[in-house]
Amino acid sequence: MKPAREFYSDIDVEPLRSSPLFNNDLAPVSSLRRNWGMYNIAALWIGMSVCITTYLLGAGLIAKGMNWWEAILTIFLGNLVVLVPMVLNAHAGTRYGIPFPVFARASFGVLGANIPAMLRAFVACGWFGIQTWIGGSAINAMLAILVPGWAHFRSGIWIAFFAFWLVNVFIIIKGIETIRGLESWTAPFMIGIGLVLLFWAWNRAGGFGPMLSQHSKFKTNREFWAAFVPGLTAMVGYWATLSLNIPDFTRFAKSQRDQMVGQAIGLPATMTLYSFIGVAVTSATIVIFGQAIWDPVVLLSKFNQPLVALVALLALGLATLNTNIAANVVSPANDFSNLWPSRITFMRGGLITAVVGVLIQPWRLMANADKYIGWLVGYSGLLGPVAGIMIADYFLIRKKMLVPEDLYLRGAFYEFTRGFHLKAIVALVVGIGVALIGLAVPQLHWLYEYAWFGGFFTSSILYYLMMRLEASQPA
Repeated sequence: MKPAREFYSDIDVEPLRSSPLFNNDLAPVSSLRRNWGMYNIAALWIGMSVCITTYLLGAGLIAKGMNWWEAILTIFLGNLVVLVPMVLNAHAGTRYGIPFPVFARASFGVLGANIPAMLRAFVACGWFGIQTWIGGSAINAMLAILVPGWAHFRSGIWIAFFAFWLVNVFIIIKGIETIRGLESWTAPFMIGIGLVLLFWAWNRAGGFGPMLSQHSKFKTNREFWAAFVPGLTAMVGYWATLSLNIPDFTRFAKSQRDQMVGQAIGLPATMTLYSFIGVAVTSATIVIFGQAIWDPVVLLSKFNQPLVALVALLALGLATLNTNIAANVVSPANDFSNLWPSRITFMRGGLITAVVGVLIQPWRLMANADKYIGWLVGYSGLLGPVAGIMIADYFLIRKKMLVPEDLYLRGAFYEFTRGFHLKAIVALVVGIGVALIGLAVPQLHWLYEYAWFGGFFTSSILYYLMMRLEASQPA
């Protein structure tokens, strides 16, 4: 058997332009435009991983009772797990130059792909809102330092939030190529702010000994596992979104080696190292203030050096902007475009994301560590089944062979039943049901704690068995 080609030959898109399933944003990327090397892919991940929400992962686990090494181990394991579907789903993007919603048409049908695309888009809108709230909070804290009376202005946080929202909208209008430029210079800012916080905590707490001396609050192994399982699921859920839409980026990659090695370098190490800063600094706040302060914006506002706090908050805002555009706009913009390709462009899809991100009310999701971790666990149960179906279909059923032209046509190979692949939809519904049933049945709550894992394996196995059964039927 011949090895699979790394790139599928560029297809002639001219005959596809009249199709209602085609627009320039969803079109396959030509070989001439595939200029993202290993460095660009790694830098993308470093830029997206070095952010406040990564910091909050470690901080949240500390706030929930883990000690520093328990939190770091949980984060590292979660990122190793999610790297697997990340690299696997990235393959089709690199080989065929197609984005996530188009790739999903192969398993869900040319119209059915809108179901997983909208699940992914909804979660991305939530993340867009969360990141925008963080950026707005940073602006609000800066203004409170510059204008002391601002802290007593009730509407100040809302003005800052919508000001940061408008900056995001401006970047959306500028387009996707802005992202690669942002990645190259905002990640160092975020690394710098992390080091500032780490040095401050080290100095105030009296060294790493006192900083990391906090003991686990769990008295028994059972108590630890009760926190570890949802914590691990939350870590996987954190990137469950990108594990689906990673083709949106890897379709620009030069080779499979570039996308695989770039991701392996950029994701687990960066996530673990930056989360350590969140773990160490939050542990130090217990020593310094007598309580775990998990929000770095709140912590920076307590700095006695206004200039240092201002610079750090400015860097935080810039890095948050970078992460928001790269991680939370590209995918939903393509997903919304997939709903009505002839009318919804990338820019319009991005603007829809920005509006829905506000309607989700991110300030509620950021109220405390429990709600933040709970948000990660909950939506992982929606996305794990999608990843399982797509991976089973591409690698086990189709053996990495797609007909890319037919992904853009009605009545062609991926039409299935009026545009919907019913087997994939059944597997998706069952997988989500298994993942989330613990919310309704207390005795099965453990299934909810394993939401991503339960949904992933249930849907992938069920889908594979249904497809094999169909193949074994006489023609």
